[in-house]
Amino acid sequence: MKLEIARALFLIAALAVTTAAAAAWEQPRPLVFSKAELAGQCALPRGPKAQAQDQAKPDHDLLLFLFGMRQGLKPFG
Repeated sequence: MKLEIARALFLIAALAVTTAAAAAWEQPRPLVFSKAELAGQCALPRGPKAQAQDQAKPDHDLLLFLFGMRQGLKPFG
């Protein structure tokens, strides 16, 4: 088989694979939810959400430990 024919067949095969992949690829579209659609579902209570934010405080000892470990990784000299 000539080189030109092989190149043409390879190009056609590559384009076919690309076309099939593009046709099969479907991205999710953004949806708008309304309160009427969510009426049957339970809403999350506001209490636990606020409590979780209060408990999320940075641990300064851990931050200091990580900073010290990072300083120890510097090369000597």
